[in-house]
Amino acid sequence: MSVNQQAHTGPPYGQPQPGYQGYQQPAYGGQSLPGAPQAQYGAYNGPMPGYQQPVPPQGYFPSLGFPSKGSPVSLNSDTSSLAPNFIGSLRAPPTSGAPPPPASGASHPSGHVAYSQFEHGDVQNGIPASAAPMQRPPASQPFLPGSAPTPVSQMSTFQQYGPPQASVQQLRNHMAGMTIGCTAASAPPPAGLGYASVPPVSGSFSATGSGLYTPSSASQGPPLTSVSQGLPLAQPPFPGQTIPTQRLPAQVPGFTPPPPSTGVAPSSYPPTTGAPRPPAMPGPPLPGQTVAGPPSSQPNHVSSPPPPSTMAGLHPGPPMSGLHGPPPPTHPPQPGYQMQQNGSFGQMRGPQPNYGGAYPGAPNYGSPPGPPPPPKRLDPDSIPSPIQVIEDDRNNRGSEPFVTGVRGQVPPLVTTNFLVKDQGNASPRYIRCTSYNIPCTSDMAKQSQVPLAAVIKPLATLPPEETLPYLVDHGESGPVRCNRCKAYMCPFMQFIEGGRRFQCCFCSCVTEVPPHYFQHLDHTGKRVDFYDRPELSLGSYEFLATVDYCKNNKFPSPPAFIFMIDVSYNAVKSGLVRLICEELKSLLDYLPREGNMEESAIRVGFVTYNKVLHFYNVKSSLAQPQMMVVSDVADMFVPLLDGFLVNVNESRTVITSLLDQIPEMFADTRETETVFAPVIQAGLEALKAAECAGKLFIFHTSLPIAEAPGKLKNRDDRKLINTDKEKTLFQPQTSFYNNLAKDCVAQGCCVDLFLFPNQYLDVATLGVVPYQTGGSIYKYAYFQLETDQYRFLNDLRRDVQKEVGFDAVMRVRTSTGIRATDFFGAFYMSNTTDVEMAGLDCDKTITVEFKHDDKLSEDSGALLQCALLYTSCAGQRRLRIHNLSLNCCTQLADLYRNCETDTLINYLAKYAYRGVLSSPVKTVRDALINQCAQILACYRKNCASPSSAGQLILPECMKLLPVYLNCVLKSDVLQPGPEVTTDDRAYIRQLVTSMDVAETNVFFYPRLLPLTKADVDSDSLPAAIRNSEERLSKGDIYLLENGLNIFVWVGVNVQQGLIQNLFGVSSFSQISNALSTLPVLENPFSKKVRSIIDMLQGQRSRYMKLIIVKQEDKLEMLFKHFLVEDKSLSGGASYVDFLCHMHKEIRQLLS
Repeated sequence: MSVNQQAHTGPPYGQPQPGYQGYQQPAYGGQSLPGAPQAQYGAYNGPMPGYQQPVPPQGYFPSLGFPSKGSPVSLNSDTSSLAPNFIGSLRAPPTSGAPPPPASGASHPSGHVAYSQFEHGDVQNGIPASAAPMQRPPASQPFLPGSAPTPVSQMSTFQQYGPPQASVQQLRNHMAGMTIGCTAASAPPPAGLGYASVPPVSGSFSATGSGLYTPSSASQGPPLTSVSQGLPLAQPPFPGQTIPTQRLPAQVPGFTPPPPSTGVAPSSYPPTTGAPRPPAMPGPPLPGQTVAGPPSSQPNHVSSPPPPSTMAGLHPGPPMSGLHGPPPPTHPPQPGYQMQQNGSFGQMRGPQPNYGGAYPGAPNYGSPPGPPPPPKRLDPDSIPSPIQVIEDDRNNRGSEPFVTGVRGQVPPLVTTNFLVKDQGNASPRYIRCTSYNIPCTSDMAKQSQVPLAAVIKPLATLPPEETLPYLVDHGESGPVRCNRCKAYMCPFMQFIEGGRRFQCCFCSCVTEVPPHYFQHLDHTGKRVDFYDRPELSLGSYEFLATVDYCKNNKFPSPPAFIFMIDVSYNAVKSGLVRLICEELKSLLDYLPREGNMEESAIRVGFVTYNKVLHFYNVKSSLAQPQMMVVSDVADMFVPLLDGFLVNVNESRTVITSLLDQIPEMFADTRETETVFAPVIQAGLEALKAAECAGKLFIFHTSLPIAEAPGKLKNRDDRKLINTDKEKTLFQPQTSFYNNLAKDCVAQGCCVDLFLFPNQYLDVATLGVVPYQTGGSIYKYAYFQLETDQYRFLNDLRRDVQKEVGFDAVMRVRTSTGIRATDFFGAFYMSNTTDVEMAGLDCDKTITVEFKHDDKLSEDSGALLQCALLYTSCAGQRRLRIHNLSLNCCTQLADLYRNCETDTLINYLAKYAYRGVLSSPVKTVRDALINQCAQILACYRKNCASPSSAGQLILPECMKLLPVYLNCVLKSDVLQPGPEVTTDDRAYIRQLVTSMDVAETNVFFYPRLLPLTKADVDSDSLPAAIRNSEERLSKGDIYLLENGLNIFVWVGVNVQQGLIQNLFGVSSFSQISNALSTLPVLENPFSKKVRSIIDMLQGQRSRYMKLIIVKQEDKLEMLFKHFLVEDKSLSGGASYVDFLCHMHKEIRQLLS
């Protein structure tokens, strides 16, 4: 079995899954939870064992749920069904010949009509399902050396979108005879619309303006159906509307489009000269306009009001019964409809009896002719569900350890709780790649447009049951390295000549083995001490660095922490100064330390400031602390050396006395102005004088307008949004802070900034130093002691205690054929290869993009080695090494079969968030859409079996790319709503840039849990539901988390008993919005909900703010902003509409 092939993931999307009751459900990222009731969603890896396939009614297409006839025009997932016990097989590229006959003994259930040559649930792509269960490769499979990610070229055109191209007549004909079939509400849907292929509704995506989507409301759109394009226009454009022509915006400096990809024939791109496209159909006629064609059974105008929905304020949609799925169909099977290959629904010749007309809603369930029933839009259950994919991955891959011995294995999703066994490749907790099988040539990479990138988290925290990297000490000679490329000894190095020399796996240079490191080889060519040496047998390990790896060739001193507190009027009046001082008294006992040390080696110092700076001498020999004021902020110096940085235990009484006195000293201050840059300069000078690295913890409240270096002015201007000058809002006001950041990095001075603004503060500028030094920013707008202190104190405690490496330098080496070309994250780079960080903590990631510089070979694969040189919190200089081997492929199908969508989205979001610094936001958004359309079009053209253009075919590994990409496009940075401030956008932009894959996953597609469905007797979480308003019920309570906030949404019809148990009040109207924590009540429901919240808080790097939202309350608008599958108020498309749009873009590229 070849390790170059990929794990099969089961039947097409939407196949009925069994009820999952009674299975154990693993926690999201925490411990596995015993006795959990299973979620109603799963991720697709085949039907569960023992599940009987239901018998479809005649004329009802099992994988699609549409009675239909005519040519296949539909949507499928590119998968084949598998034996029920199959977990992660290997799959060959699709074959073009006819499939073999069914395995002997295979029979159809009675009443099941075979369609084409395929079994129920099969799709014509890929090999037919094997009758015998396939086995996973054994964990002890021989390891093949070699492998690393590759580059990619960016999108080649930035397109503007015109309205969809399809004639009304076709749409009406097409939809007139169609019914959306559904299964009973208790089971997940059948493979309803495997994947929606859709021209969007009229005006869905405007061709002008800012590139914001303005889709028509969900109730008015046609169902997602496919139409053939290019027929003459059946209706004139709206009065005054011109037919848009395709034009490329002028190239924007700094955001250059790459050369056109080679995989799509030149003709597939729209002409770049501004030549008109085929005319586009603007949409349903306005009232009073007529359309040629057969009469439809429903008035054809858009202005009809949406039907009354089952819930106030919800989108019209299928009635929810228990939120499990759509209602059962009410029509009898239609006689005379033939089964079709693929479950496609075809184009109709004309209106069919008993079906509603085409517009404005989807066709109704076949009801008797007569008054038209309310319109129904496409069933969202029929398009790929993130919830389902997450759940299936948990079920299929959460139960057994992920063993890293095999090259190019795709790890379980970040949402799956799994154990890692390091057998030669770094754990996915340290490195995740966008693809684990990279193209052999740059032409292939350009053709696919899949970015080749790795998201690296060098100091990631491991769960308690996994071993930390071993520390290897080679004595004074230091680590063994390749003579030419300086790569460190790793499992992929080849020993030759009886072990006397080794050949480098990165550059092929042969190096002598130092005498002290020599060891004999066994009969397989392996060293006999292979398993005794971490660097020969593990993917991740550490070396103790020698003095040659230290600055100025001398070992570093232990680092220092300096606490710098704003004591201006705002900070004192809000109670912040007193709160910080009280907390520091106890927090100083928890400074980070090496595993076996009794006390921390870190020294501490204290500064307060407003317009001037106050330094404190807290030397242990003093009876009282001494204060020294520096008022000349233009030329900052540190007025004392001895007594500023001290050991906490030695100076404890003096420090406690100081922390008691600070709030009293400044209690009556009237000083409102502050400085900022001199504060950082003071900390930097103090660390320089002490000759050590360290971290500044700055607590700051207002825009620094006092006369001093780095003084800022208020430049907030919302009028710049959606203009070419919008990018200035994300750029720093002055280059002063960039230069200051450079000095800080050189000294190893990392800055963590805690902001407490009541108005504009210019995060884009104040954040430059924290960002470039590898630090963090925390923001508490309108800080109020009673509601925000708990969140702030939790963040501060975790920030002070977490593992940090100081004075860090990271380099990524790759094997011949690819090289690291681009880096994203919180760091500074003075050259093209070294990523420098004054501090790097356990939550920070660095994202690296690779490009080809030569051909790769399938046999040797590709390798990457990440080496991080840093000073530990005890002052020890260390090297942490992570190695990863990837497969290489000559077939595009192998690339698409081994991609990881979560990592791809993490990279694309960071790429886009950096793009807004130099390009208009609209250009960035268009480029993102264009690149993803090219990725999917290349798959369709080169990997999917031939099928009608009306089908949207998505790779199994990327079926969530459209929904997640839409979430990135709708995010506050790329499409802000009116309530989002400039500071919020700059803050989010910096935050996302160093997030890991698990954090971006929940940030862009939040987790929504029905609390009322939680089992109070088990440790498990309730099954998550999709992020859409129509999934909410008025009688339930829901929790939504996105890594920064936790919303608890309470429906207006929630039982009084539940309200009493959770909030301790007797009615809905008495619930307070001001709660920042839930009251501690002694009842099972309250305990369960609080334990769920504590568990979620424990999984996140920041303490999430709790927000109570009552249905129909003013805060509900904020909550709805996070229901990312719905249309957003700021103009973002709904998931259904965006899928239509992506399909249109793909078809345009292919035509």
